[in-house]
Amino acid sequence: KGRILTEGSRVAMLGYGSIVQQCLEAARLLRNFNVNVTVADARFCKPLDTNLIRRLAAEHEFLITVEEGSIGGFGSHVSHFLSLTGLLDGHLKLRPMTLPDRYIDHGSHEDQMEEAGLSSRHLSATVLSLLGRPKEALQFK
Repeated sequence: KGRILTEGSRVAMLGYGSIVQQCLEAARLLRNFNVNVTVADARFCKPLDTNLIRRLAAEHEFLITVEEGSIGGFGSHVSHFLSLTGLLDGHLKLRPMTLPDRYIDHGSHEDQMEEAGLSSRHLSATVLSLLGRPKEALQFK
């Protein structure tokens, strides 16, 4: 089963794998902008914790899945579940964040996450943009 690590409103980040640490750091950075996000750790891709996903979908306007995988992975699995159950037919907006479909240069893990657009700064900028605060999001780009 997954677990909720921080409670917030409007935006939930559902991380899978070690990227959860970037989600927690983004949540910390966003508090400086008076934005409180929910961070959840999926812990496992299969079986999906459908109760956790239903809760996040019901309680938030935006759900961001975050993974160090490519398109077709965890985020796609969550998207499929949300689609089949009709949870995308209402207020919920889903945004998957995955590795880009291109080569990423060798380097430190931090540098690779930065290049991939999965650093805590990128996550923070995405949240602020979704909330209609693009000027503040620029501070992270």
